Amino acid sequence: MQKNRKKAAAFLTAAVLTAGAAGVMPAAPVSAQIKTALYEGEAEACTVTAGGEVTTKVYQDEYPGYSGDGFVWAGNSGGVSFEVDMKEGGMCELRSRCRMYLGSKGDTRTQTVFADGSKVLTAEVPNMGEWYDFSFGSFYLDAGKHKIEIGGQGSYYFVLYDTVSFGYAKMPDLRIEPVPADRQATPQTIALMQYLTSVYGKQILSGQQEIYGGGHDGNYEYEFDYIKDTTGKLPAVRGFDLMNYNPLYGWDDNSTERIIEWVNERGGIATVCCHWNVPKDFDGYTLGEPVDWQACSYKNYQDSGSTFNTANVIKEGTKERALFDEMVRMIAEQFSRMQEAGVPVIFRPLHEAQGNYHRFGDSGTAWFWWGDRGPEVFKELWKLLYTELTETYGIHNLIWELNLYELENSMEWYPGAEYVDIIAYDKYEGSPTRWGKDPATSVFLTLVGYSDDTKMVSIAECDSIPDAVRMKNEGAWWLYVCPWYDTYLTDAQYNAKDFLKEFYTSDLVTTLDELPADLYGSGETPPDSQTKGSETTTEPTQSTERLVRGDVDVNGTVQIADAVMLARYLAEDSKVVVSAEGRFNAELDGQEGLTSNDLVELLIMLAGS
Repeated sequence: MQKNRKKAAAFLTAAVLTAGAAGVMPAAPVSAQIKTALYEGEAEACTVTAGGEVTTKVYQDEYPGYSGDGFVWAGNSGGVSFEVDMKEGGMCELRSRCRMYLGSKGDTRTQTVFADGSKVLTAEVPNMGEWYDFSFGSFYLDAGKHKIEIGGQGSYYFVLYDTVSFGYAKMPDLRIEPVPADRQATPQTIALMQYLTSVYGKQILSGQQEIYGGGHDGNYEYEFDYIKDTTGKLPAVRGFDLMNYNPLYGWDDNSTERIIEWVNERGGIATVCCHWNVPKDFDGYTLGEPVDWQACSYKNYQDSGSTFNTANVIKEGTKERALFDEMVRMIAEQFSRMQEAGVPVIFRPLHEAQGNYHRFGDSGTAWFWWGDRGPEVFKELWKLLYTELTETYGIHNLIWELNLYELENSMEWYPGAEYVDIIAYDKYEGSPTRWGKDPATSVFLTLVGYSDDTKMVSIAECDSIPDAVRMKNEGAWWLYVCPWYDTYLTDAQYNAKDFLKEFYTSDLVTTLDELPADLYGSGETPPDSQTKGSETTTEPTQSTERLVRGDVDVNGTVQIADAVMLARYLAEDSKVVVSAEGRFNAELDGQEGLTSNDLVELLIMLAGS
């Protein structure tokens, strides 16, 4: 029987591939990085700046493959400049067909981009052994005439420029499918996911973290009263910390009751993190015994001196695993109470895992114990937590939010798209950048790129709130912005009162009173996007009832058309769009990501039907 099914699958595969040969599976399109060009030309046609030289060889070495009459050699500093006239302000992209030729492949040289004499970008141009198209990145410019310059700043830069192009940048669409990673998500969780995706890229949700434990003499409204008194508004998103629900010294600080009240009675959105503690003297710790909070720590073992080994958590039968299991059981109990009350939560567990890990040199390590054994252990820890909560305890009211950073190795900490709904960034002054009111657009675009624009991106923690107008102008549409508590909010060096009022009353920012009344409604259609100052519409979305294995076109049946559609999608046919539900339905080989193996499994399924 299996042999016959494979023969039938082979026949169907041939049929699908024949359809592709007939023209329905074109080669993958190359998406432009510049949406509308404002300047394109040979580098030698630009103004060559001091230190640059138009040539066809460097000393006696030739570099064939350039276009035009030659190229510009940015040797001991120098480069090229040109002028553009922008009819309207916007994000711009600068690219060059260039070549760095010194050292080994992969070695880099720093080049700098100036706009009207001010530095806007620096980029490391790598040695690729050939001419190639290189992006210097994106930056915002107002309408008007501007002088753009690229090249070395100082000396010994040695980059060759063949052509230069500049124009309005092709920004990400920020259109996220409203389907939670947890396919068994509660109706309220689906409704929240639909609302978040509907406002993402249109509005910024205001947020604020409350203090935890018994801070402010037990006044958990301190920050919120401050915001109300200053702006007349309250944030749409409130941050909570469940660290005190723990098996060591824990007590019930009524966070769960406040979360339920915030969502069900005040109509807000809740986000939750958890500073889980472990005993410093873990070797001498007996499971089940209380431990004073001063003998515990959430810091890495290098800082705290703890004998707790995070790598052992992912090993069954270890004492570390037993303590972690008890942590998960206790937090699951609280999430279960919220789930029974119909309360969904944006859950940001194991936050800032990479933290300081190799951020300031090889000796650096993660801030917290859950990241102190590196990315591979962390990813398994995340998956274990996800599986325990969703499968063991039946917790399905969570939208999963993962902290990542903008470092070269940050994607090593990504556990996989099927475990994540939102990617979060924690932005603090001097850590390592002093952002001021800058919207950190470069970080935003980096984080959007991590998921290929399939996950929302937020600022889950910050001190200085970015300027809302700049966020809009630069396309840095952070889903929500949530200052940390106490002076991170109230200190004027971070958020002056006038600025705070300006932010909270901006048409670009959604506050608590502007959230939809039916925010946690049926879960079948997204609520009103609540975009202030413009007409809004409500668009239908797919129901979780339409998640059927093999049903790529989501029409309720599995047919050969689904295989053809999947084949075209895998071939990156620009005319084929597969929804999130369809992609989920097409995941048939048990591995993350759609591949030809999923297509084969679908064809076998069809052959056996």
